[in-house]
Amino acid sequence: MKATLRSVALIALLSLTACNSLQERDDTVGWSPQKIYETGKEALDENNFEKAIKYFERLEARYPYGRHAQQAQLETAYAYYKSGEPEQAIAAAERFIRLHPDHPNVDYAYYLKGLVTFNADLGLLGRLANVDLAERDPKGARESFDAFKTLVTRFPDSRYAPDSRKRLQYLINALGRHETLVARYYLSRHAYVAAINRAQTALKEFPDTPAQEDALGILLHANQALGLNEASEDARKVLSLNYPESPWLKGIPDIRPAWWKFWN
Repeated sequence: MKATLRSVALIALLSLTACNSLQERDDTVGWSPQKIYETGKEALDENNFEKAIKYFERLEARYPYGRHAQQAQLETAYAYYKSGEPEQAIAAAERFIRLHPDHPNVDYAYYLKGLVTFNADLGLLGRLANVDLAERDPKGARESFDAFKTLVTRFPDSRYAPDSRKRLQYLINALGRHETLVARYYLSRHAYVAAINRAQTALKEFPDTPAQEDALGILLHANQALGLNEASEDARKVLSLNYPESPWLKGIPDIRPAWWKFWN
């Protein structure tokens, strides 16, 4: 009886294995690189990203050299981006950059890498609270900044350069504001040296941005609290010259975002 049960189980297992083998059979056997690429591109155009990725990766595995394989690598990065898998998209873009640094379309790889981190999902809380980029962990913003900066520096005439420059300016403003938000937090906790350091970073690294006003105001009040009257007065002079109506000249305004005030 036990032998019979074992036999039945073995037959069932073999049947299942055979079915899986049939399901996993490669339907692109004998296809040319062009046909595999076009099939993947058709799936991509239909927003069937999972299917597109399957064909592009199969093309690269079977025909790793040639223009179709190179283009498939870029399309794979885009498909991962559109399917909401940013880590895979970035990895695919970086791989293309590493393998083909002089490719005519490498500018697109940099653009896509910057775009993925720029448009990273904020999550439910971020959408509900209307959190902007300055109020997030700046790691993604800095990575996006680096990608866009490389693009506009190396490929100033790229078709993606104008949009990249606009995004760069937004990122510069956001990163500067992030520094002043952190500096303002330290100021509110009476950590004056830390506040001064972050404000000075904002002034040095992000000139000609809206963050300058807050950075100068923080320097004014943090230095004043430490008894560094000369440094405080210097900040006041620069602030009053450039922002004569600044609320920092009258006191310490609360520049924190609404969600921060609510949770703290």
